[in-house]
Amino acid sequence: MAAAVELEGVNVTFGDFVAVRDANLTIEPGEFFSFLGPSGCGKTTLLRTISGFIEPTRGSVRIGGQDMKGIGPNRRPTALIFQNLALFPMMTVAENIGYGLRVRGVPRHERDEKVKNLLIQVALSEHGHKKVSELSGGQKQRVAIARALAVEPSVLLLDEPLSALDLKLRQHMRTELRAIQKKVGITFIYITHDQGEALTMSDRIAVMNAGVIEQVGDGRAVYAEPRTPFVASFVGENNQIRGRISDVANGQATLETPLGTLKGRNPVGLKTGEEALIFVRPESLKLQPGTPANGATAGFEAEAVDVAFEGSVTHVTLRVRTGQKITATLSAASGLALPVPGETLQIGFAPQDGLLLARPERP
Repeated sequence: MAAAVELEGVNVTFGDFVAVRDANLTIEPGEFFSFLGPSGCGKTTLLRTISGFIEPTRGSVRIGGQDMKGIGPNRRPTALIFQNLALFPMMTVAENIGYGLRVRGVPRHERDEKVKNLLIQVALSEHGHKKVSELSGGQKQRVAIARALAVEPSVLLLDEPLSALDLKLRQHMRTELRAIQKKVGITFIYITHDQGEALTMSDRIAVMNAGVIEQVGDGRAVYAEPRTPFVASFVGENNQIRGRISDVANGQATLETPLGTLKGRNPVGLKTGEEALIFVRPESLKLQPGTPANGATAGFEAEAVDVAFEGSVTHVTLRVRTGQKITATLSAASGLALPVPGETLQIGFAPQDGLLLARPERP
């Protein structure tokens, strides 16, 4: 049965280093929940704290409403899949899957029946007799998942399990993992630095930075409505331009920048006089030679530096007069003529496509 996972005021320190700071979060039963962030942000430390391999320095972890303080990993209702999968090479696929059941003393006939059903669930029913070395990377992933599910955990913890796979196989396994989670219905907690994995698989995502959970929301929320500059810059591609707010009205703000006056949404309630950043996705920039883009904010001038064709889209790198480089993404379906390096263009965007957030304090 799926269980909720609650983090209340969780801090994890190693000497003077704070790995996790004030984590407060409830993961719902049966949810596919991801922790997303760069290496060293604390996401794996949080996973190991939930699993019981690390005790929080302060705060509590509850699983299914029970405080996990003093309860070791082998007694928690969790199973953990590591990056390297840790499969036993000398065992068959079926023996790998049934290992945890054998250790728990489950009778042979019960164990065999359960392994048989799990092999069907992960689409490996024809491979139970094979050695692990005979399997593809994706098949090994499914064996690791089946072995973890065999002990009937309430929560399955996955620590970047797809990181060693090639791109096409990673994309395929995203779909398979999500399908398996929906089928078994238990809580999945997934650790990744790959935003594509998090956005495509998760019900909700916690974006972490330097030990702090900066934002929690579904994929659309963290992509389209980031609440901090870090989330805006880490999740998806984004251009950012600094300036100072000169006017606030009707949920929008006007920003005076080195490139001119720009307008955008003001979801966090910034006030006149504050320093801020305006974020604009590459696909929202409009490019026109010579004159400001129609229907956009006041245009600013830029020079095309590089044009990279990528099939359905083309990425254009531009240099503005301050020397800063920004990126525009043009869809092949738009039918627009592509700029050439060295061409001068006017750049604009609609106010609803700009997002203003507070400029981080300088260290």
